[in-house]
Amino acid sequence: MKLVTFRRNSGPPRSGVLIDDGAAVIDLALAHRAHWEKDDAPFASVLDIVEAGANGLDIVAEILKRPSVSAVGRMARAEVSLEAPIPRPPQMRDFLCFEKHLVQAFEQARRVRAREAADPEAAMREMEQKGILSIPAVWYERPIFYHPNRLNVIGTETDVVWPRYSQLMDFELEFGCYIGASGRDIAARDARPHIFGYTIFNDFSARDEQTREMPGQLGPGKGKDFDGGNAMGPCLVTADEIKNPYDMTMIARVNGEEWARGNTGEMRWKFEDCIAHVSRGETLHPGEFFGSGTVGGGCGLETMRFLKSGDVVELEVEGIGILRNRVLRND
Repeated sequence: MKLVTFRRNSGPPRSGVLIDDGAAVIDLALAHRAHWEKDDAPFASVLDIVEAGANGLDIVAEILKRPSVSAVGRMARAEVSLEAPIPRPPQMRDFLCFEKHLVQAFEQARRVRAREAADPEAAMREMEQKGILSIPAVWYERPIFYHPNRLNVIGTETDVVWPRYSQLMDFELEFGCYIGASGRDIAARDARPHIFGYTIFNDFSARDEQTREMPGQLGPGKGKDFDGGNAMGPCLVTADEIKNPYDMTMIARVNGEEWARGNTGEMRWKFEDCIAHVSRGETLHPGEFFGSGTVGGGCGLETMRFLKSGDVVELEVEGIGILRNRVLRND
């Protein structure tokens, strides 16, 4: 099923499920209350459903099996706005799982920084000789990640206002998984059952600021941290609907023009590897989000094509849907 967090008019956020190929939404709490006349179901939020695990999904399935019940909470998709599936994830981690992206992105990142030097060609040679902005050896040893700001999460159809300190705004074509069952010291071979479901992730990036901060070796900093920088959605597709999460086409379009295409099967590090790595000595909790990192070719940096004010970015991942956001300058 495809779970969503939605608002109707100026009302509070509600948990729902998409039906009819995304043409309609069922308000789960409303449908449940109308039939069972009680509010004890875990429908206050999508996070509540995730935390309830199989029991929560069983109740949703029961609603969907009863047309008379689901009809009570049914409304057209056009009547609501979608937020991120879990608007405030308990935790976020974004990994670097695609080698092709790293090879291409680091090469272009060096070019971006070299532009600021008095002698760009000399600056490029120096960075290449010293291994500056190149794939670190540790990437081949373990899945590495940083923590995106979980308070900067937005949903589909929401505008992204890029920060005034940046002149190079970029998108990133990613997908990710939400943790379902909690656990610690999880082996990779046992990790799949801990995945509750999947969504699309656009890790908007201020590239010029990012290339200035990365040499500090503490992460992208203000290259990633700004209001609305983490777009997620349009829905959370439960794991049972995805037959093979490592064989899904990924597409990025800007103003309707295809800019990138890849496949989830290109991941060097799978989510199971990431879960095993992170859970060493650390408990994972329901609703935590793991991003895949950018698929090869899946950002403007790799082709030196950056966004302009008013551009509409669409990220599509097979089996999940389309995440759509417009970017606007804050001048």
